[in-house]
Amino acid sequence: MMGPAHSLSGAMAWLAVGLATAAAEHPMPWPVLVAGTLICAGAALAPDLDQKSATISRAFGPPSRWLAGLIDKLSVTVYNASRGRGDRRRTGGHRTLTHTWVWAVAIGAGFSAAAVYWDRWAVLIILFVHMVLAVEGLLWRAARVSSDVLVWLLGAAAAWIMAGVLDQPGNGADWLFAGQPYLWIGVPIVLGAVVHTIGDSLTVSGCPMFWPLPIRGRRWYPVGTPQFMRFNAGAWVENTVLMPAFMVVGAGCAAGALYLAA
Repeated sequence: MMGPAHSLSGAMAWLAVGLATAAAEHPMPWPVLVAGTLICAGAALAPDLDQKSATISRAFGPPSRWLAGLIDKLSVTVYNASRGRGDRRRTGGHRTLTHTWVWAVAIGAGFSAAAVYWDRWAVLIILFVHMVLAVEGLLWRAARVSSDVLVWLLGAAAAWIMAGVLDQPGNGADWLFAGQPYLWIGVPIVLGAVVHTIGDSLTVSGCPMFWPLPIRGRRWYPVGTPQFMRFNAGAWVENTVLMPAFMVVGAGCAAGALYLAA
């Protein structure tokens, strides 16, 4: 999938979680619903940091391009070191390590730990990074014709406002984990990465999300739907079917979550 579809699917996924938790009588405060939706939309771009041409690799200028190169090398190293007998040796790391659920959980846990141990400044940085990515993904046409600095300023403003709102009593800083402010912040990050891998599994290349479990003699088996159901990234089905569906389902889940929480 392309960036906008990934971001929309991430936003939809968190709104669906919001509806589910409200139905289970543990509703999210509205700031958690909003912040989590944007974080998840941004995190749904993150697995493509193994590709220098991806949106996330260009989002923060030279630092993100440098990090993309490093992640690509790490991914290739891990792939070749752990490949099964049916996996061919690779020189590029796209759709390997960062497209696994092991990576998704590790990254989410790392961000949660950072938020708990370094408190407000870590939360601000996490929010800033994901707000920028959400802008790049959800408003990609506008973001592409805007300057990077403008997108960064918008992300910084959104992060500052979100942190201020969440810090208010009853607004959800300690939602889900009582007494542990912002421990929940890794949950939408994990979900965004997982949704990204599911989206990529719909395309012709599939996605090795279940690494390191061996499947048919391969540890990097590209899991996916039946071949006749797959499509190329950016194909018409993505733009005219899936993206509108993500928006409609997401809006319905948001309305339901807010109604049940009222």
